[in-house]
Amino acid sequence: MMRRIAFILPAVLVATGAARAQAPAVPRGYVAHKTPAPIVIDGKLDDPAWQGAPWTEPFEDIEGDVRPKPRFATRAKMLWDDQYLYVAAKLDEPHVWGTLTKHDSVIFQDNDFEIFLDPDGDNHEYYELEINALNTEWDLYLPKPYRNGGPAVDAWEVPGLKTGVHVEGTINDPRDEDKGWTVEFALPWKVLGEHAHRPAPPKDGDQWRINFSRVEWKHELDGGKYRKVPGTKEDNWVWSPQGVVDMHRPEYWGIVQFSDVAPGAGTVALRSDPSLPVRSRLMQVYHAQKAYRDKNGRWADRAEALTLPEPPAGLPRHELKLEARPGGYQATLRPLDEGEAKAIGVWSVGEDSRLRRE
Repeated sequence: MMRRIAFILPAVLVATGAARAQAPAVPRGYVAHKTPAPIVIDGKLDDPAWQGAPWTEPFEDIEGDVRPKPRFATRAKMLWDDQYLYVAAKLDEPHVWGTLTKHDSVIFQDNDFEIFLDPDGDNHEYYELEINALNTEWDLYLPKPYRNGGPAVDAWEVPGLKTGVHVEGTINDPRDEDKGWTVEFALPWKVLGEHAHRPAPPKDGDQWRINFSRVEWKHELDGGKYRKVPGTKEDNWVWSPQGVVDMHRPEYWGIVQFSDVAPGAGTVALRSDPSLPVRSRLMQVYHAQKAYRDKNGRWADRAEALTLPEPPAGLPRHELKLEARPGGYQATLRPLDEGEAKAIGVWSVGEDSRLRRE
């Protein structure tokens, strides 16, 4: 697991230090419909239910529109039933290749597709799954993000997980040009519910935080075989942009809303979350506190001492309090209007980045 940390942190420091991008104020959202029949997991995406499920928007660079558009298109779909959350993805790829065949290898060292899932949206206790074109899978559980000390639990497994990959072409054969590869996951609710702190399977209208990532390496041929171009970094293409090269910022992930309506049977609107501006503001406080501590060697004890960006759209009139506590702080945001306070709740965040509803 130290390889994972060593790989990510330098890229994060470069991106945040340059301050070149910000995540969108409103993450992307998707309505997942409930399929009346189980999906056959073979990677081919030819089940009738998939035909009624919309594609996500095309993936973008992880930093957003400050970076060039991805060279190859990537899109995803979601469905669910009482046993599984289903995820499918289509990755355009003129040369499909892979090298890793051992379960729980560091899959992003190949071109891969990744799922990140935080059921209750508190930034802690989330899941990560990665897969390459050889259908080699890596599953991880993170009690908290790497920025807060992690570490990932590599020994965590998903009993009952089903995965399938279908290559439209010939894998590891540079003599021809491929169309790409498609992948399917069936993630059992029994396992996803272990750290969800909410119903799993979800109820109609429930929303979870989710994001998808694609790691793509530039390649060259060496003795008729593919290999990564030495000295080049990977591309990171995602569904909901993060603003920095760091997938482990759950506050920027997208939103999936679960609907009992069958795929293709009707349109369901994505509900706005009235607490999102409040939680987003608290995460602005969290990042500003980290910057303040890096500069001053201590946490700020009043909001006025922090350099905060413009507040998120829709943020209600509120009271923001900072309170020192051993080894850290607690920032609490309370809407001033009693009706809004009741509907939205009073939220807090501390040095561990965990969002809590008081």
